Amino acid sequence: MAKSKARAAATSNGKEPNAVVRYFQETRAELRKVTWPTREEARNLTMIIVAVTIAMAVFLGLFDYLFQETVGGIVLGQVVWMVIAVVLLLAGAAAFFYNSREE
Repeated sequence: MAKSKARAAATSNGKEPNAVVRYFQETRAELRKVTWPTREEARNLTMIIVAVTIAMAVFLGLFDYLFQETVGGIVLGQVVWMVIAVVLLLAGAAAFFYNSREE
């Protein structure tokens, strides 16, 4: 209460607080309006984020390995990897055209 009275007195005197002070005052006021999650909600949401991050890391790691082996096989001239590369390119093209078509 005292701070708001002091601020009201400062504005009634014609003195506005400088921009930095006003920024921190307004930031503090906005943070008071925030509804913070409970400890359990924060823990559950954190676990979801960690699980999704690990799943994406595994998924991207597997694709990286697959593409590494495919390119290595193409460079070495192995027919099996060339066929896999063609299948991957066709699957990618099909996915692109399927997603880009208008409904």
